[in-house]
Amino acid sequence: MKNRKKVFVVALFVLLFGLFLQPEMASCQVLEVGASAGLSSYFGDLNPKGPFNQSKLSGGFVARFYNNVRWAFRLSYTRETVAGSDRVSGYKPERGLAFKSTINDFALLAEFNFFNYFTGSKRSRVSPYLFGGFSLFTFNPKAEDGTELCKLLTDVDYDGQIPENGTAKYSRSALSIPFGMGVKYSIGKKVGLAVEWRFHYTFTDWIDDCHAYYPTYSNKKALNVQYSDPTGFTADENNANTKEYVQRGNFSDNDWFGYLNVSLVYKFILPKKDKCYSDANRNSYVTY
Repeated sequence: MKNRKKVFVVALFVLLFGLFLQPEMASCQVLEVGASAGLSSYFGDLNPKGPFNQSKLSGGFVARFYNNVRWAFRLSYTRETVAGSDRVSGYKPERGLAFKSTINDFALLAEFNFFNYFTGSKRSRVSPYLFGGFSLFTFNPKAEDGTELCKLLTDVDYDGQIPENGTAKYSRSALSIPFGMGVKYSIGKKVGLAVEWRFHYTFTDWIDDCHAYYPTYSNKKALNVQYSDPTGFTADENNANTKEYVQRGNFSDNDWFGYLNVSLVYKFILPKKDKCYSDANRNSYVTY
């Protein structure tokens, strides 16, 4: 996870540096609308390293607004499926945990093109880009049999709050900072293509329902042992665990998720009050 944090710092620096550049203004404002599809993945206690471990097909919609050839602003909705398993990742197979969750993500992003770019150009038809922003997402981790884990006491942080079964012990919505890189390519007068890899640093450690410590078996009224400790890893010879502070997850790092995707968009020109088609020799959005 340290490497992903370094990538985030570099991407943030480049985006801030781009603010000091003087972009060439376009003679038209442009709205691009389209869809994306790709692979989603999860990084956390059940998969701390593998970027494509148990990746799943996902998709979404995107709307991008241009006012110049270097900067764009984007709204996106992505429905992603993420999963993790100790047995599959091989990280802590003796723990035996597994989950699957659907993430609904709503993001607002700023994009910085390294080169002048606009869909429909023959001269400025390709550019790598960086992007960053913020998002609100929902999630709901489930066990392999479909049980909603957030309603079970599977993990505690010993703050004195022991929820009953059926009561969510954490919020199923959270904020994230999405960022990443990609390449845009204009494949026609009205159609553009982009390939990107997006990471989400989240402000929750509960996407995988694995956070801090095992609850003790004395909390039977609120505990489902088969979901908290399916392999009996913390049980003693009498199958009863009275020890406290036995670590179940890494509470010092929040969870991440990622989305490697391809998007296809269609361009709509939004004319300004001034003449949108003036000066055809300029590097404008209407020059093709």
